[in-house]
Amino acid sequence: MSAQVDGVTDAAGLLAAERQSHIVARLRQGGTARVRELAHALGVSEMTIRRDLDALAATGAIEKFYGGARLLGTLSHDEPGFAAKQKRQSAEKAAIAAEAVRHVSEGMVVGISGGTTTHAFARQLREVGGLTIVTNSIPVADQFRGAGGVGGVGGKTPYQGTVLITGGERTVSDALVGPIAVSALRQLHVDLLFLGVHGADATAGLTTPNLLESEVNQVFLSAATRVAVLADHTKWGTVGMSTFAPLAAADLFVTDDGLPGEARALLAEQVGTLVVAGTEAAGSR
Repeated sequence: MSAQVDGVTDAAGLLAAERQSHIVARLRQGGTARVRELAHALGVSEMTIRRDLDALAATGAIEKFYGGARLLGTLSHDEPGFAAKQKRQSAEKAAIAAEAVRHVSEGMVVGISGGTTTHAFARQLREVGGLTIVTNSIPVADQFRGAGGVGGVGGKTPYQGTVLITGGERTVSDALVGPIAVSALRQLHVDLLFLGVHGADATAGLTTPNLLESEVNQVFLSAATRVAVLADHTKWGTVGMSTFAPLAAADLFVTDDGLPGEARALLAEQVGTLVVAGTEAAGSR
């Protein structure tokens, strides 16, 4: 059985991640969808759709109800807390982080914005010494309190580099925003900024639901020589209340292999370099 799905034929041959991406896209359009409708549209069995919905519900992206599902956090001002977002797409975030770390070398000044994907990146980045880290994220800064060995904070040796935290007002996602953060960033320059986003969209660009975070991100971008956006495939098509930059602002855009082909093609035209991380190896770690 096959069907036409957003320009893709033979939907029965789609990988689970691709099917789930199509499901999320349909939920974004309509808010809710029935299992029977999704099965018909994707050309697969209702049992397959139920398994896909179970997987999406486990990440916190959707809520199931009898016979269907609805998308959570669809409003442009919705901003789930850090702990809730951290549970979502963990394998994808680990894969993205592994690819992003390849672009960092000792001696660089590295900016890291708030977000759970940038937090996953920071966890891997702490193995690279000799860096100056500039961040407005409390969880990111905490990743560099100790790294490897014994004798430091939490039984670990101190990070062999410098960590600068902007200060500011704390958001629900544990980012620091407001005039203090903006003032600090305006005095700094970073070689490479790793930026997390609430959403990335062909029309709206890079967005966030928090106006103060939008302002901080704009200043962070101005302070950076190069910009790398880290965003898993579920961020594509999501639009927050405030646009802080166009897609073209990204010199590097790192995502995962759940992103549909048409989105990859569009991104490749807009950004400097598109990197698609494979999730199989990351998920097995």
